[in-house]
Amino acid sequence: MSGSFSVSGSAPCRFAHYFVVCGIDTETGLEPDELAGENFEQSPMKRTFKSKVLARYPENLEWNPFDQDAVNMLCMPKGLSFRTQADQRTPQFHSFIITREDGSRTYGFVHTFYEEVTSPQICSAMQTLTQILDEADSPTSSSSRRAGSYDSSRDTLYVSKALCLITPMPFMHACRRFLSQMHRAVSAATAPPLPLESYVHNILYEVPLPAPGRSLKFHGVYEPIVCQRPGLGELQLADFPLAEAFSLLGVENLVQVFTCTLLEMQILLYSHDYQRLMTVAEGITTLLFPFQWQHVYVPILPASLLHFLDAPVPYLMGLQSKEGTDRSTLELPQEANLCFVDIDNHYIELPEDFPNFPNKTELIQELSEVLLSYGISANTGAPPRTRTSPGSAPGSTPSTPGRERKTVALRQLEDDGRNGNLAGEELAVLELLQGNATLERLQALTKRTGVTVARVDALRAGVKAQLTEGQGGRTAAEEEELRNAKLNVQLREVCASRFTTMFADYEAFVIQSAPDLESWLTNREQMHNFDKASFLSDQPEPYLPFLSHFIETQMFATFIDNKIMSQWEDKEPLLRVFDARIDKARLFNVRAPSLRSSSYQRCTILKESAQTIEQRLMKIDHTAIHPHLLDMKIGQGKYEQGFFPKLQADVLNTGPTNNKWSHRTATAQRRKERHRHQTEHLGLENDLKENSMAFWEWDKASPPPIKPPKKSASASCLKFMQEARSLGKNLRQPKLSDLSPAVIAQTNWKFVEGLLKECRMKTKRMLVEKMGREAVELGHGEATITGLEETL
Repeated sequence: MSGSFSVSGSAPCRFAHYFVVCGIDTETGLEPDELAGENFEQSPMKRTFKSKVLARYPENLEWNPFDQDAVNMLCMPKGLSFRTQADQRTPQFHSFIITREDGSRTYGFVHTFYEEVTSPQICSAMQTLTQILDEADSPTSSSSRRAGSYDSSRDTLYVSKALCLITPMPFMHACRRFLSQMHRAVSAATAPPLPLESYVHNILYEVPLPAPGRSLKFHGVYEPIVCQRPGLGELQLADFPLAEAFSLLGVENLVQVFTCTLLEMQILLYSHDYQRLMTVAEGITTLLFPFQWQHVYVPILPASLLHFLDAPVPYLMGLQSKEGTDRSTLELPQEANLCFVDIDNHYIELPEDFPNFPNKTELIQELSEVLLSYGISANTGAPPRTRTSPGSAPGSTPSTPGRERKTVALRQLEDDGRNGNLAGEELAVLELLQGNATLERLQALTKRTGVTVARVDALRAGVKAQLTEGQGGRTAAEEEELRNAKLNVQLREVCASRFTTMFADYEAFVIQSAPDLESWLTNREQMHNFDKASFLSDQPEPYLPFLSHFIETQMFATFIDNKIMSQWEDKEPLLRVFDARIDKARLFNVRAPSLRSSSYQRCTILKESAQTIEQRLMKIDHTAIHPHLLDMKIGQGKYEQGFFPKLQADVLNTGPTNNKWSHRTATAQRRKERHRHQTEHLGLENDLKENSMAFWEWDKASPPPIKPPKKSASASCLKFMQEARSLGKNLRQPKLSDLSPAVIAQTNWKFVEGLLKECRMKTKRMLVEKMGREAVELGHGEATITGLEETL
């Protein structure tokens, strides 16, 4: 399965394809999720119940058909979740991926919150289930309150509901902010400025995808949202925070998992947090450039699909850890090439006989320095363990020079934050302190003088205001977007530079063994497309353990296949960017073809890549249409705090008819149609000119008539040409831009039909005259001519 995403040429370039609401269906009530495995010993509040797609807008799209089962399963992988007023009900965000048959991806972004249950039937059913379990556990003391129970007389019941955006590209930060503002509008004490339909309609139909190399601003309910898209010569869009993936596992551990992915082993990610699974999975796959993961890719594996883990194929899957369980209770397939990644506990278990990535130590060093330049600690993860010898002594994590520059106060604060000992206020201070030496010293001073961290709040706000003013007035969210984008691209450039160095001369070993694409595709399985032996003999010896395995993988074979097909077709996007980088490296003599050295070459474009991102986000290229009032029915969609309303489907299932974006699209389409018709007219006139010359030549070659005709064939043809041009001018007087495609087509058909009819008549008359002359010469007379006319 390809790791790429693409926008179909026939699909409108919309930012979002669907807006979906998932939750409980009050008509069907509580339905146990049999696929997830019903546990009747658990409290009903912790059991698994089926969720359903309550609404989706629009109903369906031709270029991206809605997969209801997949979307529902991935929006709520655990099904419905119930809470009472005594439980924590913090909203959660996660994302998911749906991979289509052609390997392209559709992204989903989900904001899950808890909504009060108002259905008496649901509350009564939950009460009944709770009483049945209480009586089964303790018949003599059924009135006693147990943990996780529900009593309708004193408890308020809440159930999870999910708001989801389905998009063609992974704009994670923008989607997260939009959905968060939608939920904020529902939770606020006052109604939002516009009906919610206006914001949903806007993002579905009036917010376009940013053009390659451009930035876009559109408006949520309360605040503007900014996103950007890399240019055609840059690395593809990667909006998931790579820094978080490195922080969760540590640099060395992530590089090891990255190596397992390159060698197409089985990688199983394990965490209680769905978004952590997605962040690590997407982080690993975006580092693969210019290669793409070709096998099973399911970052969030629903409970009903756990049997996928037994598949004897390479896969990259994510599994949610259940509450109250640990690694020892997890039943895993006994595969020698399984890489188990425990994200929450910051450690990995490696397969046996595992080769290291070339120059691994130097790569870890460079990645660590990039992270430290943004104030992010590089050594979070625990040392990796090998599955075949879990009791062996753990290895040591390489130290980095930059770590010693951290002060003791900041290291202590980081440890507290990592261990969950800091509340939101203190965490905000920690984010401000990281990478700022002056504020770091102030933090140490406050601790020595007994001032609590909370008292630095005013200072923090003042410094943030100064920083914001010095950053050109960008908001905190925009600054976070910029920081994440710059860090993402620099971390990816480090890995991309390694592949550019290692495969700088790969083209010399590609075997072009077919004269055309059809014969190559026919004999693909029998052909040798890459001279592996010569390639390996040309590499530094320390690289061989890794490279000898890597060039046997499916992702490398697909990379070479794309290279061969590029001589007959357009280059695949990743290959085009990679080849351009190799050409640039040769131009600057970064590596001579005859030089084969295992010395590490550092990335030289880190600053340049970050500046490109910053310039794009500082100067917005396009601002989408603001949300506006729609032609809606009055009295529907009444605002009620805490409840997401049922939206009016009639205004959300169809796109706009008179906004700037659709007008520009329609204008461009009309311009394209006008150009096509003008081309057809020119071609028709050229054909008529050619026919005129042919008639002239035919007329010259004809024998002189016995009786001169009243009008020669050439004269008839010239008159016919003049009439045709006159008819064409008269028909083209209306502006094509003012006509619909149907009217244009009808007009052109009438024009052509008239020409054809006239041409048939003139041709018939000329043939009659010519054959009549021949008949007179042969002595057949007028009777033959009359019969000929009747026959024609």
